[in-house]
Amino acid sequence: MNNDNKLNNGNYDNSSKVIQDMSSSLNDMETLTQYLKSSAGSRQGRSIPPLENWHPEQVIDMDLVIKANGEWWHEGTHMTRESLVSLFATALWKEEKEGLSEYFLKTPAQKLRIKVEDVPLLINDVGIVNEEGISWLEFTTTTGDVVRLDQHHQIELRPFIVTDKENAVTNDSLASNEQIRPYLLVRNGLEALIGRNTFYHLTEIGKLTEQQGVVILTLQSGGKDYQLSMPDEQ
Repeated sequence: MNNDNKLNNGNYDNSSKVIQDMSSSLNDMETLTQYLKSSAGSRQGRSIPPLENWHPEQVIDMDLVIKANGEWWHEGTHMTRESLVSLFATALWKEEKEGLSEYFLKTPAQKLRIKVEDVPLLINDVGIVNEEGISWLEFTTTTGDVVRLDQHHQIELRPFIVTDKENAVTNDSLASNEQIRPYLLVRNGLEALIGRNTFYHLTEIGKLTEQQGVVILTLQSGGKDYQLSMPDEQ
């Protein structure tokens, strides 16, 4: 109901056989791109492969970084092709290991470990969708995921330390570069950062009140209220 990411096991089951015949590693950008395109087959709309059904044993490190601002960088080069980034995002996978999060691009044959500075997805749009007389807040990521605010996909505010010199406000201390950022769970444990302009739009959609000196943002979605305690302005 709240996601346009459809599964098509048949196409991926068939394409997984192709991967076994490839002579080059999927760690090669061109080869990985060709594989993801071929595995998509003739699907209509955006589709997420059945990653939870794949259990590859081979793990390879890939020089790919998803920056804290949502940019994708491969071998030191900014990936500016939105279609390519969106394609790769369909293979994103998250695992917890000893209390730390690890991120991969996952295929039936390999898991390619990548670096994620904050979270792997970025929300850049929010709107109100009416369905059977019920209004929903619907969010869209830059890579094409669509998710609605509900009990399983709630907004969380938490601190993030800006360590990138280009994004840092000051170099005095790490603490002075702490930001409170809004996040939303999207799929398979993957979270998205809600972009600044989108969050500002949320404050216009919702209702701001003050309770015991704390500003509360109340959002309505699916017939339910969701409240956020707004951080103090820095």
